[in-house]
Amino acid sequence: MTIFIIRRILQAAVVTLITLSVVFVVGRVVGDPVRIVIGIEAEETRVQEVRDQLGLNDPLTVQYWRFMTGALRGEMGTSFWTRTPTMPMVLERLPATIYLGVVTALLAFPLAILLGATAALKPHSWADRLINVTALGGVSIVEFWLALMLILVVAVQLGWFKTSGYGGVEYVVLPALTLAYKPIGRISQMARSAIIDELRKPYIKAARAKGLSEKQVVFTHALKNAAIPIITTTGDEVATILNGAMVVETVFGWPGVGLLTINALSRRDLPLVEATVFVVTGMIIMTNMLLDVAYTYLNPRIRFQ
Repeated sequence: MTIFIIRRILQAAVVTLITLSVVFVVGRVVGDPVRIVIGIEAEETRVQEVRDQLGLNDPLTVQYWRFMTGALRGEMGTSFWTRTPTMPMVLERLPATIYLGVVTALLAFPLAILLGATAALKPHSWADRLINVTALGGVSIVEFWLALMLILVVAVQLGWFKTSGYGGVEYVVLPALTLAYKPIGRISQMARSAIIDELRKPYIKAARAKGLSEKQVVFTHALKNAAIPIITTTGDEVATILNGAMVVETVFGWPGVGLLTINALSRRDLPLVEATVFVVTGMIIMTNMLLDVAYTYLNPRIRFQ
């Protein structure tokens, strides 16, 4: 297990290096951030002065080395707009994003598994068809459109929740529902397919022969053995939740890392963009590592070697 964890840490380091390198190169090749910071009508002498101050006139290799050595120390530079270190800005917004992500996960994952198992329990029934239609909607509907519809109907017309802001249940329900709908659709489809495959295996016939009820067969035996593909899909959906948070936080005015990233992109604040990408990449990698370790506990036949 130790060798496995070390290997995964090395792979995570390589993925992080590649991701940050791509963001670094793209940010400096596409457009001129200085023109956005001081205005497109600024004189060339002023532009060059600001570029010198920000270190953008240095050779690209020098900028890259400075960027990477700072990343190793957890320092991602200074914001072009606020002239303050970027990592404290991101870490200040991180609890709000984690809060939204945890609420979304608690809402999406248990409900998706329950829907998938219910559909597998009675395939081709009206409940199965209804769940499949719901899952298809979750996979197909665009998040920002769903967010606007929830604001219009649930918040404005019914007045049940707040349209924007940060706080308790009245603020978090609508953005969490928006983020949860797509994972519910994908995971429920995967759970249904995996459980139906398990129900065709001989050990299920033996469990039924012992007199176990169909619910016991599905939820106690089949679901446990179908957990590996479900967990894999869940890991992918964690990344989807973090990526989708950018749009959802913007629509609902949720003060998290996603909204900060959108603001940084609109202002071409390269150091701040790099800091947010660094933090989000680390969160996704850590989640996938935890899921990989969970495989061996869900299925003892899996060995890290």
